[in-house]
Amino acid sequence: MDSRQAEQKSVEGRPSLGMLIAISTISPLAMQIYLPSLAGMMVVFSASSGEIQLSMSAFFIAVAVSLLFWGPLSDQFGRRPVIIIGMFLFVVGSILCLIASTIEALIAARVLQAAGGCTGLVLGRAIVRDLYGPRQSASMIGYVTMGMAVIPTIAPAIGGILDQFYGWQGGFFLLLIIGIVVLVASVLYLPETNKTRTSIGPGQVLRSYRLLMKEPLYWSYALTAAFSALTYFAYLGGAPFIAAQLLSLSAAEMGFYFMFVALGYIVGNYISGRFAERIGLYPMILAGTLIAALSVALIAGFAACGIVTAASLFLPMFVLGLGNGVCLPSAISGAVSVRPELAGAASGLVASMQVGMGAIAGSLVAWLFADSFLAGSPWSMIWVMAMGIVMSLLAALSIKRAATMRELIPAE
Repeated sequence: MDSRQAEQKSVEGRPSLGMLIAISTISPLAMQIYLPSLAGMMVVFSASSGEIQLSMSAFFIAVAVSLLFWGPLSDQFGRRPVIIIGMFLFVVGSILCLIASTIEALIAARVLQAAGGCTGLVLGRAIVRDLYGPRQSASMIGYVTMGMAVIPTIAPAIGGILDQFYGWQGGFFLLLIIGIVVLVASVLYLPETNKTRTSIGPGQVLRSYRLLMKEPLYWSYALTAAFSALTYFAYLGGAPFIAAQLLSLSAAEMGFYFMFVALGYIVGNYISGRFAERIGLYPMILAGTLIAALSVALIAGFAACGIVTAASLFLPMFVLGLGNGVCLPSAISGAVSVRPELAGAASGLVASMQVGMGAIAGSLVAWLFADSFLAGSPWSMIWVMAMGIVMSLLAALSIKRAATMRELIPAE
């Protein structure tokens, strides 16, 4: 009887799938909902494409830096209080975005918004690892990311519609409303899942990262995820400007086409949720990386043939989303399972690497498109995507060797 009561208590202490999706969705939603407004914001703020791109790159950098601290802090103080603080900062940042009158003020507000919203992005993964083993974690992360991809899927379309009726502020107003709802829900319904908290004193955060950095297997998993993110964010950094300046698409049209990559991601995560526990981490990672490579080959092939249309630009991105959806849940689950006692720090570091790669990719593509010998060409985006997918494939292929070196059962 005591055993059954303990099991029931454990189940009741688990956050719902909806709660995990909600806290994990905030940051991707904030990244994508204003993409259709980027071209219009250049006019409103009298800014260059590079300055507008900085509002995205600064967001990525703020997420990358913040994740390095939120993960270890949650290992000490628990997941729940860190998420609540983060959601509060997100709400404040959203308010400041709405009242920004200069591009500099908007960038500063985006930094605060990013620093707070990313808590759910990293700790949602850590919460799953608190509750499940490595293979089951990959399946659960697949289901969570499939669910959290639904709102970002329609976010660009909604952002495009809001932009038409309310200008660039429409998307930020919706972010404010959603941020308040998630903050209240976190306070009322989010249980604590970290039952084995570590003691983090001065320098302990750095010690956690030093331990992770000594694990080649962690780096294999983490770099696979990071370079996959570089490929995706290169697309996010280049597609809005290519669509607006080369294809003359409206904000609403861009919002519609941006849905395809997220739809692919949903399908890929569904596949992960169904098969990762049964098939294993390594086959899922390798298959997903090869699928993503196919998408880059498709878009490069169209460009080489002189076919630059909305369909040739966006439809191959469905395949990219599919590949990332298959690969990333298993790569992330592997990364946070190498040292389970450091799940928060491991999740924070891999997410920081992903978003840091995003900042680099977005800025590089924007510069290549605006000022380099590839100015005004889709190849400014394609070459950066190709670099990311090649590096991701090399990292994926190193997983088995790193697992053998660590004298573990290979991830298969």
